Amino acid sequence: NKKADFQAIMKKHKVSEVLARLLVNRNHEKVEEIETYLNPQFRYLHNPFLMKDMEKACNIILAKIKEKKKIRIVGDYDVDGIASTYILYKTLLDFGAEVDYELPDRIKDGYGINQNIIEAAYQDGIDTIVTCDNGISALEQIKVAKSLGLTVIITDHHDIPFVREGDKIEYSIPIADAVVNPKQADCNYPWKNLCGAAVAYKLILALYELSNRDKQAAYDLMEIVAIATVCDVMDLVDENRILVKNGIEQLRNTKNLGLKALIELTNINLSKLTAYHLGFIIGPCLNASGRLDTAKTGLRLLLAKTNEEAIQIAQELKQLNDVRKDMTLEGLEEAILVIENSDRQLDKVLVVYLENCHESLAGIIAGRLRERYNKPAIVLTKADNEVKGSCRSIEQYNIYEELTKCKDLLLKFGGHPMAAGLALEYDKIESLRTALNQNTELSDDDLIPKIVIDIALPFGYVTEELVMELECLEPFGKGNQKPVFAERNLTIRKASIFGRNANVLKLLLVNEYGRIMDAVYFGNIDDFQQCLIDSYGQEEVDKIFQNRDNSIRLSVTYYPSINEYGGKRSMQIIIQNYQVATLNCLLSQGTISV
Repeated sequence: NKKADFQAIMKKHKVSEVLARLLVNRNHEKVEEIETYLNPQFRYLHNPFLMKDMEKACNIILAKIKEKKKIRIVGDYDVDGIASTYILYKTLLDFGAEVDYELPDRIKDGYGINQNIIEAAYQDGIDTIVTCDNGISALEQIKVAKSLGLTVIITDHHDIPFVREGDKIEYSIPIADAVVNPKQADCNYPWKNLCGAAVAYKLILALYELSNRDKQAAYDLMEIVAIATVCDVMDLVDENRILVKNGIEQLRNTKNLGLKALIELTNINLSKLTAYHLGFIIGPCLNASGRLDTAKTGLRLLLAKTNEEAIQIAQELKQLNDVRKDMTLEGLEEAILVIENSDRQLDKVLVVYLENCHESLAGIIAGRLRERYNKPAIVLTKADNEVKGSCRSIEQYNIYEELTKCKDLLLKFGGHPMAAGLALEYDKIESLRTALNQNTELSDDDLIPKIVIDIALPFGYVTEELVMELECLEPFGKGNQKPVFAERNLTIRKASIFGRNANVLKLLLVNEYGRIMDAVYFGNIDDFQQCLIDSYGQEEVDKIFQNRDNSIRLSVTYYPSINEYGGKRSMQIIIQNYQVATLNCLLSQGTISV
């Protein structure tokens, strides 16, 4: 319920009061900020040359191209690494470079560039290595490369390695010929939270500008940046919003044969393509290659030159992702048993060792544990002579900084405030768990999931015009969450369950003003019914399924939508969370704090 001059915003930007309030809730009050947010156009991107070493990196690359020197791009095995490699490789090819690429094997090589990759480049007669989505923590590896006479350009977005002594922080930067990473303390680039592919993208924009070339080919790559930005869970604000919004528009008419094949195979409706499809359908298929096979398969999809090749690779990736889903579920179930059958459930930072779990799935399982318990989670697995793991955190806990405090227990680590990777010896697992939980300043309140409601909006305000207007707020995701509306003290006039697996609950709700609204709920229906039974009894619950008067009262958070069925359009709401009026019982998302 932030205060602002809503009438002025409504008049200046020709928006409704609802939208004006939503803009203010997202900290957009200045005219320029609102204009950029509502119209995220390419011209609002920041000047790439504001990034430290950008011009130096471009000049080196252009000189190497002119001298016909061999260039090797070294990426990473996740979506961001695949995407940034593709962006650089395709662009340098177009510039006439003698260029190839290398993506590390997740199991054999581990994250990012290593000494074997460097030595192989040297043996292959490579002159210049360009990293993307990695390299900023490769201090020793870059020393080796330089000792062999290689030119090295780092493009990365990960946090800069540092050592903290008291209040003093000392950062360590590899001795590369150029380091392009906006998170460097002395980098003046105004937006620090780009993914690796976006940093690579800024580099190619700078290359086009220095070469006085038509940038259309660069603009066409924005769809790839959009996928990487969403999949790397970057905040969808500032430049990221511009890149993802425009990238999604490009994807609806993509010319990339591989992406077209994957979109068709996964039955995505292009007219309704959203960030959800990037993060939960397209991205996981690309990621599956680096998890269970080789990330080069995902890159080959993007580079496919014929429909036949594209379809074949898309089918491979989808099959890999289906296998990955089954393996993830098995690992998650094991992790939950480990936590709930031990004193780990009392920990504020979860550390779980799954000996037989495929190490590529550790990050996904850690993410699921974080969602289930709303706690930072680390999943560790057996890997040769050491233990490897992945971390997923919550907003209140900077996992990278916390691992830095425990660096004496680790063989290596790196990452972001919200996600990180690590390696350690088996006998250090319990010491790590103890140290993280002793060091943490997380409070019990930090671990309670909280739902922030934008507006208490009665059903009378829910119209097709509002739904259409809300579309201008997309894409939704981290940093730009879908608006949350709420309505209290609702009566359930009718209820029914439908769907192929009886997994959709449909309700007919009536508010205190007599306004009727269709509602659907896609959560756990058994939990929903049990919550009502606990509060009102089985007889009252039976009445809502029999279309009879009942005493049940419900409060919900929701998002409005338009239901199209049989050629007819009608308003409905999608229930996100529910709370029974007579009992503080919320089973879909945790406890509401309003």
